[in-house]
Amino acid sequence: MKRGNYMHSRKKRSNKLKVASKVILIIIGALIAAYGLEAVLIPNNVSDGGVTGLSIVGSQLFGLPLGVLIGIINIPFVWLGYKQIGKSFAFYSVIGIASLAVGTVLMHHVPTIIEGDTLLVTVVGGIIIGFGMGLALRNGGALDGIDMLAVLLSRKLPFGTSDLILFLNTFVFIVVSTVFGLQGAILSAIAYFIASKVIHIVEEGLSGSKTFKIITKQPELMVETIRDRLGRGATYNDAYGGYSNELFKEITCVINRLEESKMKEIIYEIDKNAFVTVYDVAEVKGGSFRKQDIH
Repeated sequence: MKRGNYMHSRKKRSNKLKVASKVILIIIGALIAAYGLEAVLIPNNVSDGGVTGLSIVGSQLFGLPLGVLIGIINIPFVWLGYKQIGKSFAFYSVIGIASLAVGTVLMHHVPTIIEGDTLLVTVVGGIIIGFGMGLALRNGGALDGIDMLAVLLSRKLPFGTSDLILFLNTFVFIVVSTVFGLQGAILSAIAYFIASKVIHIVEEGLSGSKTFKIITKQPELMVETIRDRLGRGATYNDAYGGYSNELFKEITCVINRLEESKMKEIIYEIDKNAFVTVYDVAEVKGGSFRKQDIH
């Protein structure tokens, strides 16, 4: 019984440490994003997308503190996140959004690090904000509520989430143009695009994984060569040709992104007529998946 209590207590402490580390990283991500806004984008009349972009416009029009507007406008979106995604996501998002709001207030008078060069402003600003938002998302929270709205609408409308995010942000940049002009809106859209790419990299890492599905007439040789030269295992599935009704062996193999070119070389070398489909993999857990030496 004592051992059971000890293990339970140890697990509880471990969970608390995990939550604390996530909270700290989300706060750091929010402060980085706030710095990108206050030290790069806003002083150069460039906005961001989503709720943050609307908050920047409102701040410019009505003279209200940016942090206050970020907090207020995000409230309904956090509620949506709570109802549609879960309470832990809402909890981490509240911490992230509150940290972003406070960060913009604390950093409102920080020196501008880039002035005048519009291309450099959009690139550097997009990278800083994307890194901050990606760090928050990687740890279970969000700094902007518009993505939550897009998820909800995608369940009600015949459109994908990414299409709705694009549509909603198009509306945001039209609003931005009323304050920063057409050039400011275009620069804001470019900065947002760069930020979205950086978010993707931070969430998945530079060496994300890929799944290869291969239909070949030489499945045994293909699997053996992949194992010998890449150090990767593979699985078989039976696949029937819809036109020929012929039974094939479909090979499934997950590899590191850095091994992609070598994988394609092996496939072409063994069966240049093999049917291959490739998918991006967001995360790999379990098994013995790790970087192997390429021969």
